Amino acid sequence: MVYSHKSEGKPMGLYLIKTLLSALIIVLVSELAKTTTWLAALITSLPIVSIIAITWLYIETQDTAKVSSYSIDIFYLVIPSLIFFIALPFLLRNGVSFWLSLPASCLLTASGYGLYIFILSKLRLMS
Repeated sequence: MVYSHKSEGKPMGLYLIKTLLSALIIVLVSELAKTTTWLAALITSLPIVSIIAITWLYIETQDTAKVSSYSIDIFYLVIPSLIFFIALPFLLRNGVSFWLSLPASCLLTASGYGLYIFILSKLRLMS
């Protein structure tokens, strides 16, 4: 097997599987969105990335405490991610071009994350 310095002795095949699985999901959803936006949205709204990441984390570490902590952190961070899904359609429906709406929505979302994480850390809900 091929080993990478970064993989700390783990086979590169694991990273290849992760990459191919991620790419397959993205291609599936983007192609589906061309014909059936609601079904593509349904698949996208599922916590597929979280489930896959949690599974890989457990497989690689066997650490249920780390998995638990990670899943709680995901839960807290879903809330500010919703800013993107409010900002993007709002901007697009108000005549802002796609190429300006996309980075503006990302910037608003990043700002929301910053503020939200600051508040959670002050409330000691997040390390």
